[in-house]
Amino acid sequence: MIFSLNKSVNQYVNFLNSSNVEIYIKREDAIHSFVSGNKYRKLKYNLLEAKQLNKNTLLTFGGAYSNHIAAVASAGKEFGFKTIGIIRGEELTSKIESNPTLKFAQQNGMEFKFISREEYKLKTLESSIKQLEVEFEDFYLIPEGGTNSLAIKGCEEILTDVDFGYDYICCSVGTGGTISGLINSSKLNQKIIGFPALKGDFLQEEISKFATKSNWELVTDYNFGGYAKINEKLISFINQFKKENNIPLDPVYTGKMMYGIFDLVNKGHFPKGSKILAIHTGGLQGIEGMNKTLKQKQLPLIR
Repeated sequence: MIFSLNKSVNQYVNFLNSSNVEIYIKREDAIHSFVSGNKYRKLKYNLLEAKQLNKNTLLTFGGAYSNHIAAVASAGKEFGFKTIGIIRGEELTSKIESNPTLKFAQQNGMEFKFISREEYKLKTLESSIKQLEVEFEDFYLIPEGGTNSLAIKGCEEILTDVDFGYDYICCSVGTGGTISGLINSSKLNQKIIGFPALKGDFLQEEISKFATKSNWELVTDYNFGGYAKINEKLISFINQFKKENNIPLDPVYTGKMMYGIFDLVNKGHFPKGSKILAIHTGGLQGIEGMNKTLKQKQLPLIR
């Protein structure tokens, strides 16, 4: 698998504003077509650990449009691991062909087990893991979204020396792993701002488990109603952003983050002349599935 780390450059974002705030976006999405952005960072040391432990199978969890599921399937195929995905929603059993993410994962060799949403909530219980061990025997467990201490270690490598001149580092937040790595590797004079993609207060606690500094905050006003929720205003923003910058954004994570950054700049949230670095965490594979949903709802598509 060829990972093009040299393509993760900081690209200037066209955005005229009265505060002379400069915005750049780190193109982590360009590292690899499917294992891009934070997925590469999170999986890197987990795959090395699985090899070290002589594990041949990776087992993980995810939903219908999970970037993580797609990335684990792709990485598993590339590095010779069997992969198993525990998927939220029994109703998806008969919908693999019509779901681009699941279809891609299956084409890359992933075996699925579909469970109810009630069961899914209990997936981290010891009894649930033991049941999976009986069914699938010996496997290396990667948590939903990929966040564990080894994932944090990988995400601590996102920022490099050229990034320490920025005043603010912004990223979208799913399970809290990426932002934790950014916090740990940042300089104390930098502020890390996370934009949660889903509702709920649990993230503060999750991030605190891994973060070693306190120079961070979460801005919860830009989830657009919850995980994978989207409206015409966000679609329009994503399409306009791509037109002006030639940078695609995904609708679940980076689209919401960039919308939030622009809005905060316009509201005077950042001091004049601030330099902001936004992290593009990838997730572009999810656009195809989202467009299918948008088409059904007769809404504009993401271009």
